[in-house]
Amino acid sequence: MTNDENPKMSQQDWMLMHRVASGDEDAVEELYDRFGALVFKVSRQLMPTRAEAEDAVQEIFVRLWQTADRYDPRRAKLVTWVMLIARRHLIDRMRRSAVRPTPATLEGDPSGSTTDRSPDNPPQDAERNAELLSRIAELPELQRTVIERAYLQGFTLREISEQLDAPLGTVKSALSRGLNRLRERAKKDWAG
Repeated sequence: MTNDENPKMSQQDWMLMHRVASGDEDAVEELYDRFGALVFKVSRQLMPTRAEAEDAVQEIFVRLWQTADRYDPRRAKLVTWVMLIARRHLIDRMRRSAVRPTPATLEGDPSGSTTDRSPDNPPQDAERNAELLSRIAELPELQRTVIERAYLQGFTLREISEQLDAPLGTVKSALSRGLNRLRERAKKDWAG
């Protein structure tokens, strides 16, 4: 359903974000109640530790509050806008992070060697990253390429679509299927 099909919801979302922009604490709490779990879930998938995911969620909601006046229900549903802000923030965090894979790791080197062994990059984070990268390397080529470009290199799905000369829907499907495979593999590993 698009926002055009549900003008009442669009109006409610716009009013909520207007209240958030004006500093209404109840509105910020309502925004968090609606989207906090979803933002945390995405943050937890991308951040190496629970603490970093929690920090990222807090930063994302600060950013949502700071940009609330820019929300336009005619352009996107509120959930879409929230997740766009979250994704951009998480990509920025990943780019700033010292835990970036080396080109050799992206090519499938399962050693997980990283260039930084500072206190911000303890060995268990490197091991976790190496494990995740080896799982990504096992994906079918299109899924692997889309995930690497979206999450490790920070490209948008539209940019990836143009780079691969593939329809945007195909790129979105590849991302979704790849993330689902990674989740299923992680569930099996944790259960076993």
